[in-house]
Amino acid sequence: MTTGSNAQKRGLGKGLGALIPQGSVFMGGRTVINVDINSVIPNPRQPRTNFNKEMLQDLADSIKAQGVIEPILTRMRNGKYELVAGERRLRAAKMAGIAAIPSIVKDFTDEQSLEIALIENLQREDLNPMDEGEGYARLASEFGMTQEDISKKVGKSRSTVANMIRLLSLPKPIKESLREREIFMGHARTLLSLDSEAKQLDLWKQMVRQKMNVRDAEVVTQSKHRKKSTAKRAFSQNTELNSIIEKLTNRLATKVKVYGTPERGRIEIDYFSREDLERVLDIIEGRKR
Repeated sequence: MTTGSNAQKRGLGKGLGALIPQGSVFMGGRTVINVDINSVIPNPRQPRTNFNKEMLQDLADSIKAQGVIEPILTRMRNGKYELVAGERRLRAAKMAGIAAIPSIVKDFTDEQSLEIALIENLQREDLNPMDEGEGYARLASEFGMTQEDISKKVGKSRSTVANMIRLLSLPKPIKESLREREIFMGHARTLLSLDSEAKQLDLWKQMVRQKMNVRDAEVVTQSKHRKKSTAKRAFSQNTELNSIIEKLTNRLATKVKVYGTPERGRIEIDYFSREDLERVLDIIEGRKR
């Protein structure tokens, strides 16, 4: 932190009030002022990049009817009001065509500006996972915070913060797909379990093409892992099982695999059509065909 104030040391999970220092930069006890909407410049640290157009239009319609009920937060920068929090309200107000917008003006530090913008979006609970991950990464890179520091700030577990930052390692097409909500966090976690970019891209394309839900994606991934693991087990298979495999193969007239030991294991029987499955079942159940 750039200062030692108690307000800055409190966690983001406690709300915006925990980060807003007491006292306005303006004298005379004036806290909320109406500012020219064109004199408000964007927050360069805004973690959110995607805004739902329909929801913005709904908010703009509300502002036309009721005005801006909750002020935005700004700080003074080179004679302009730099936005700290309230991006949606500002955008909707511009869409509504109003000339001035109420603002609370405070002397925020760069760190506070990023933290408050991040917590505002986190408290809405609809921040895009990519924007959230990038926000955490900026807290780490710009202010030297550890994942543990960030987790305390945002009121989330360290593993959640780590997983969000891990999203940044995904290939660019997948990150854009996640940002556009073509896939979701559950899909991304599944993709992160794969050990190469090529595999991640292949599965992602399959997810999008087949419109997979998260469970379907997990099943496909588990199948890939199982095949890889199976190949390793088959290579080092217990030789005591060879005679059993031979007997089952001859008896069932199909490919049979046995994993484990003579005391405990698993049998895998291949079939290649519904008719073939019925044939195998007849043999197992002792029925004549």
